[in-house]
Amino acid sequence: MGLLTFKGGIHPDDGKRLAKDRAVRTVLPKGELVYPLSQHIGAPASPTVSVGDQVSRGQKIAEAGGFVSAPVFTSVSGTVKAIEMRFNPAGAKVKSIVIENDGQYQEVPSEPPKLLDEMSKEEIVRLIGGSGIVGMGGAGFPTHVKLSPKEPDKIEYVIANCAECEPYITADYRRMLENPKELISGMRVLLKLFDNAKGVFAIEDNKPECIEIMSELIKEEPRMEVKVLKTKYPQGAERQLIFVTTGRAINSSMLPADAGCIVNNVETLIAIHTAVIAGKAVMERIVTVSGDAVREPGNFKVLFGTSCRELIEAAGGFKETPEKVISGGPMMGFAMHTVDVPVTKTSSSILCMSKDAVAANTPSACINCGRCVNACPSRIVPSRLAALAERHDEEGFKKMNGMECVECGSCSYVCPAKRPLKQAIGSMRKIALANMKKK
Repeated sequence: MGLLTFKGGIHPDDGKRLAKDRAVRTVLPKGELVYPLSQHIGAPASPTVSVGDQVSRGQKIAEAGGFVSAPVFTSVSGTVKAIEMRFNPAGAKVKSIVIENDGQYQEVPSEPPKLLDEMSKEEIVRLIGGSGIVGMGGAGFPTHVKLSPKEPDKIEYVIANCAECEPYITADYRRMLENPKELISGMRVLLKLFDNAKGVFAIEDNKPECIEIMSELIKEEPRMEVKVLKTKYPQGAERQLIFVTTGRAINSSMLPADAGCIVNNVETLIAIHTAVIAGKAVMERIVTVSGDAVREPGNFKVLFGTSCRELIEAAGGFKETPEKVISGGPMMGFAMHTVDVPVTKTSSSILCMSKDAVAANTPSACINCGRCVNACPSRIVPSRLAALAERHDEEGFKKMNGMECVECGSCSYVCPAKRPLKQAIGSMRKIALANMKKK
């Protein structure tokens, strides 16, 4: 049987060789820690502490600002130094809580958690929401909302996104090698929520060690299976992942739950294990630091709020001044204007690149070669959509199915004319979505 895949996609140099064989190392912060109150999609969290307060590790310092929101917990003990506007990795200034680390890591007292079999479904969802868990692959959607579909009995697949198709990033790969039991435990928690579902670990075939480990550990789990995917970008995009693992297609007007699916990232599932089984809030994650401008690429366990500059220093610092530093992957991440920003719940990687490959591009006229069409996983026509976007033709853009773009960047990658197709389409999609909300 052939490997599971989809039409379209690309095969960029994955760059994973730089960090994939580096075991996870723990980094403890040196200075102050910064906790943005907007680390998720939805309403910002609301502070529950004041300047001058003493806090303990694991203490809630901001509560959810609504149903689609998530609380924030301090990852260190110390003193609340300020509540003020600070830059986040995306370059926006957001309200943040600043804590001076006392280096003691004194934890807030907590009661042992109940056994999973003793918990109701409502208790599990409430615990996940109360622990501040969001989509840690980069989307940041509050996980308790995703786990509250209108018809839970119709959920037939809980999919663990183990593809990690973005170049350079190896954090999930190391998690599967070093923490597979916690990953399976997180899946076990979710399967308790959905009685009719099967758990699927979707892993690309460039991770044979992970496939072997996970297959061996779940061989006695009748409701879990490993599905091996062809290595291709963007294999881990939610729509493509659902299609290749279940044969079900969704579009921009649908949620995964409409196709009977729930999808969660590796780091998110481990956070679910930590919250429900270990009884601890989400306060840390694995971050890959890589690229040709950093001395010692690797994977690091990092407390939320830690400065990205400190994390880069833990990787040996810069061996040369990078022309570009990226938060996330090179395909869907974003350039950072400073590294003096905190690691957040959605910080999967920091890439330090000696050359800015995009800045060197000089766009020219479209030559109608069709490469963008062949590469597009959404089966739309990026060259035409970008032209409509440049003319601000919103109606024409929507008629040509521009809203189906997943903004993976495959079109821009293959374009011989070096046109910024993804950027143009993405900008028009944002405008169209904003106008739809107004209506």
